[in-house]
Amino acid sequence: MTNEEVLAEFRAAEALLEGHFVLSSGLRSSRYLQCARVLMDPRRAERLAQALADRLPAGIRDLVQVVVSPAMGGVIIGHEMGRALGVPAIFVERPTGTFELRRGFRLERGQRVLLVEDVVTTGLSSREAIEAVKQAGAMVIGAAALVDRSNGSAELGVPFTPLIRLDVPTYQPDSLPSELAALPAIKPGSRVAA
Repeated sequence: MTNEEVLAEFRAAEALLEGHFVLSSGLRSSRYLQCARVLMDPRRAERLAQALADRLPAGIRDLVQVVVSPAMGGVIIGHEMGRALGVPAIFVERPTGTFELRRGFRLERGQRVLLVEDVVTTGLSSREAIEAVKQAGAMVIGAAALVDRSNGSAELGVPFTPLIRLDVPTYQPDSLPSELAALPAIKPGSRVAA
């Protein structure tokens, strides 16, 4: 799937948004890919996950034993990646502010994990989820996401494969360009901004 085909999926789902957005990191942006909208169609979610699975290096794809994704945003794409790779898919969540396994999910010592996200901006959620996997005794061998909007700067400590890179500038709230500052800020994600 080419970048333009991926963006066409987002446009078809009315999930490529323009305006003034507050990202989970607290940074601001003029564009936002609403992964929840693009993933609400199971056929589209399956196509995107298969394209992402196909993009994984064979040395990672062939070794994955379980997919782990952070709740909330990573749950659907994580599930679809599990299906595409033919492995179980579970998720970590933050009931008290720190990612942990719940709902009877568990990982075996040394189990090889692919961490899957919807969007990576700073990589903070991914790194926190990777730490939770390590605390459970498993080993993250790679990470994948539908969208890398870090401008290539997210360092996850493992090989990282995005389906698409969206290089859109982000800004600190006190350093907005005038055209962005003139628009009302919208918080479209599920996590409280930092």
